Amino acid sequence: MRQIVLDTETTGLEVKAGNRVIEIGCVELLERRPSGRNFHRYLNPDRDSEPGALRVHGLTTEFLSEQPRFDEVVDEFLDFIDGAELVIHNAPFDLAFLDAELERCTPGRGRTLDHAAGVVDTLVMAREMFPGQRVTLDALCRRFDVDASHRELHGALLDAGLLLDVYLALTSGQYDLALGSNEPDLSQRVVRSLDVAALQVRVVQASSAEQALHDARLAALEKASGVRLWPGTAAG
Repeated sequence: MRQIVLDTETTGLEVKAGNRVIEIGCVELLERRPSGRNFHRYLNPDRDSEPGALRVHGLTTEFLSEQPRFDEVVDEFLDFIDGAELVIHNAPFDLAFLDAELERCTPGRGRTLDHAAGVVDTLVMAREMFPGQRVTLDALCRRFDVDASHRELHGALLDAGLLLDVYLALTSGQYDLALGSNEPDLSQRVVRSLDVAALQVRVVQASSAEQALHDARLAALEKASGVRLWPGTAAG
């Protein structure tokens, strides 16, 4: 199976307000293993980023003005994702922006999913797995012990790499079940590493006084019920 873990950065949150894609980051997975192939481009959006977005990604208008426009890299991008299943956190957001960019191209290139085999939305997966809990990428990195300490600002390729680890953690159980991996899962490794022969079980014997109290209690119960409660005893 070929999958592309994808993330974008944009000039703002609303595509209908004319905001644009300014960075695309993609990481390729083959049979759930990173292939080493990435696609990463900064893009000139021909506009400024909104202040809130700029604080998140830190990509200035001056820097982006020197980058290619989307229509200059569109064919390379579409070739990279062609026929692959996309893995995206909050897929409707990224797909809406990418579809708007594709529509601006001349000639139009259709929609993103016209070129891909489908999409997995890890935000939906995480909400189903952890209802009522925070499922941002940062929160999931903390939950699954994915190291995001180097993430001072959002970046498309950086976030795609983090999402890759989160996605594998989210779906690790499905993978072991569906593909029959030769690698034992964590629970198997823990059990196999347990040296049963080395275990020493402490046996505590009842004292004579405790045994006498136990026997008296049984005799009283048997006398009241008329039923023998323990082999070798009889109701009085």
